[in-house]
Amino acid sequence: WTEEENKMFESAIAMFDENTPNRWYMVAELIPGKTVDDVINQYRELEADVSDIEAGLVPIPGYLASPFTLESEDQRGFDVYRKRGRSCDNERRRGVPWTEDEHRRFLLGLQKYGKGDWRNISRNFVLTKTPTQVASHAQKYYLRQ
Repeated sequence: WTEEENKMFESAIAMFDENTPNRWYMVAELIPGKTVDDVINQYRELEADVSDIEAGLVPIPGYLASPFTLESEDQRGFDVYRKRGRSCDNERRRGVPWTEDEHRRFLLGLQKYGKGDWRNISRNFVLTKTPTQVASHAQKYYLRQ
């Protein structure tokens, strides 16, 4: 999966939660060249990554020594489905590192809502980040172990 495909995937799973009928079909439709099996396998990998994070198998990065930054939250192609839950004033900008408190809240949200419920983790725990940013944090955090 390319970085761009991963971004599309993260955006799509944030839009279609686990209660969405035909969720994986809808996610695959938004990612050119990917099948339903491809997106299911990618989601399982993401779940495994988050599980390792929850289990403490991945150390918390030194935020001051090497800031953990996120890419742009550009939602190209997904504006039709996107519901804006935050005002522009509240949205985070490109390259803003996650704080230790945001990461701690992220882990608490994972404990309560489980893997994949980025929307509720964003709404109820990491209020300063969008569901896409929360999903991206989980995936990128594991990759940077």
